[in-house]
Amino acid sequence: MPLNRDELIARLIRAGELEVSGEDQAETDTYFNTDAFRFHGPDGFETDYAGLTDYFRSLRAAFADRSIRRGIIIAEGGHLACQTWIEGTFVDEFTMSPAGSLPPNGQRIVMDLINIFRFDDDGRLVEEWVRTDYRSFLRQLGAPGR
Repeated sequence: MPLNRDELIARLIRAGELEVSGEDQAETDTYFNTDAFRFHGPDGFETDYAGLTDYFRSLRAAFADRSIRRGIIIAEGGHLACQTWIEGTFVDEFTMSPAGSLPPNGQRIVMDLINIFRFDDDGRLVEEWVRTDYRSFLRQLGAPGR
């Protein structure tokens, strides 16, 4: 039986916390359909669960004092749409930035995202679409040509 709205929201919030903190990869894996997961990002970026895991590993390595917040969440069946903010202090090389590898600038960075998530019947994340303001993100990172 599919999970209800509140259960899906709780799973989404916990999955995000685990991805950002990196505290327990085995638990993180339980929130995803790791074989079927697909990520659709800005500028045509597409990846699977391993690619998403690599991205968050890079994010955790580059940013200290990380946090994630969810704003408005809208649910429709097995889909959730929400506002997301991921913040951290840029303290080490960010190897997977939209502009390639970038050196740290010591600044507090805020990634402002709009996400749509699709869950399977077992309440695991199976697909995600993300939109963000790369111009603002790259400016905060200190990317050349921002």
